[in-house]
Amino acid sequence: MALASTDKVVLGCVAFTIFWVLAVFPSVPFMPVGRTAGSLLGAMLMVLFRVMTPEEAYAAVDLPILGLLFGTMVVSIFLERADMFGYLGSALAWRSRGSKDLLFRVCLVSAVASALFTNDTCCVVLTEFILKLARQNNLPPQPFLLALASSSNIGSSATPIGNPQNLVIAVQSGITFGQFLVGVFPAMIVGVAANTCILLCYFWKYLSVPYEKDQEANAGAPEGGGVVADDEVTSHRFTPARMSHASSVNGGDASDCVSEPMRRSDSLNRAPDTLAMRSRSYNSEGDIQVAIRSMRASSMSQEMVEVSTVCDGGRRDDVGGVGPRKITRTTSHQRSVIIEDAPEANGVDGEKDKAAEPKEKRWKVLVWKSAVYLTTLGMLVALLMGLNMSWSAITAALVLLALDFTDAQACLEKVSYSLLIFFCGMFITVAGFNKTGIPNALWELVEPYSRINSAKGTALLAVVILVLSNVASNVPTVLLLGSRVAASAAVISPAAEKKAWLILAFVSTVAGNLTLLGSAANLIVCEQARRAQFFGYNLTFWSHLRFGVPSTIIVTAIGLLIVVSY
Repeated sequence: MALASTDKVVLGCVAFTIFWVLAVFPSVPFMPVGRTAGSLLGAMLMVLFRVMTPEEAYAAVDLPILGLLFGTMVVSIFLERADMFGYLGSALAWRSRGSKDLLFRVCLVSAVASALFTNDTCCVVLTEFILKLARQNNLPPQPFLLALASSSNIGSSATPIGNPQNLVIAVQSGITFGQFLVGVFPAMIVGVAANTCILLCYFWKYLSVPYEKDQEANAGAPEGGGVVADDEVTSHRFTPARMSHASSVNGGDASDCVSEPMRRSDSLNRAPDTLAMRSRSYNSEGDIQVAIRSMRASSMSQEMVEVSTVCDGGRRDDVGGVGPRKITRTTSHQRSVIIEDAPEANGVDGEKDKAAEPKEKRWKVLVWKSAVYLTTLGMLVALLMGLNMSWSAITAALVLLALDFTDAQACLEKVSYSLLIFFCGMFITVAGFNKTGIPNALWELVEPYSRINSAKGTALLAVVILVLSNVASNVPTVLLLGSRVAASAAVISPAAEKKAWLILAFVSTVAGNLTLLGSAANLIVCEQARRAQFFGYNLTFWSHLRFGVPSTIIVTAIGLLIVVSY
């Protein structure tokens, strides 16, 4: 393909550069509008500059990819509500035998979870739990945060639903879920093992401290066999603007009546509107809303919330029972807000109703969770059978929405529509840049030396993918290189074409471990760790780079040998 006219080339490069700058550096001083607005701006400029027509722009939007993204988001939201990620967190703490065993579990659990629920989702819901686990056992957070981010990226390479670039590759190549899994899964397993060994060697000295669980160090930890109780794990939800806290389906179970004071840390003063009070002693949703509004109205840095239940001997019902009162006290330097519940009936009939209600609620929750898990399993079976991936995910999402028997608006509001809009703008911007002819001209210079029928060609192709994935991000890299790499390999054989797609999927995903900016999962772990309410930790760019460079090179080299031998 020859280069387009000079004006189209120049204007197309300007539009793509603006998109690239805002996608890689979303908070640049001269235009801090973010990635989503940046992608839409790039798409709009491609049309305004007449690099492509409006009809071509609409045609560039890949609806199957958007449908697959939407479906997997909804399924992940329901799995989160069904406490799937809480169970994964419990698996990390259950009978842990030391710091090295804990690091191994973090690598394994995050890799498997990312392959099934996407790497971004895994990092969102597990970061704060891992921070708590490390701090409560006097362990340094850095190795465990790096284990979560890097293993999530490597693990997500095994399936088409593991990350966005794999979704693009699966739809464009036509490779089935089963073929994708068979081709990349062995490389993923070996890659996770190699990454774990690198982490152990790199942080051996820091992980060799005694693994203590004494009561003094963990005085604030809940009682029980695990380090942290299931319902103490902070859960997260997806929203278009941000990722905030939410409670699980059974977070307000009547059987859980433990109450404890919570004090806001200094880090919360930077974002008071994101504080979510998670007291487990409320009886009514109205009390929760009143308490939250009173907390948000406070402008002071220190605040205490206490929930207590007292028995007033002066209050008696008709049968002589003592009526307990539940008092919620919110205090600060400015005011004190007390919410008092009405006395509870303690008659014989009331006790029977109270005993029957939790049992009925537990059964409903159990049935609902089972339906969520079975629906998700059905979606995975449909994908393995080679059915259309987009419609399989959308069908599973709609089944879950129907089984919820509530207004779907609350669930659909948690879908990250900003990500879907970002993809729309990116599809148009990349398609417009392709029309300038520059990507094709550059590929023609590299293509003769990067064919996968030789070891040198495969190595050069991997280097190109690694560099471009960290310069332009992995999804644009896949959109720019995918069809060209496949066309080059198709000349060799149809099997080589499929292998080229799998190489692109594995290398572009592992390339995200090279730098902190190489993957959205890395940024999520970094930001979630920095904003953690009580266990904040700052994962710096250079601390990630010192581990990321050797890990990425070694894992890519080992995994590439396995994928090529497929």
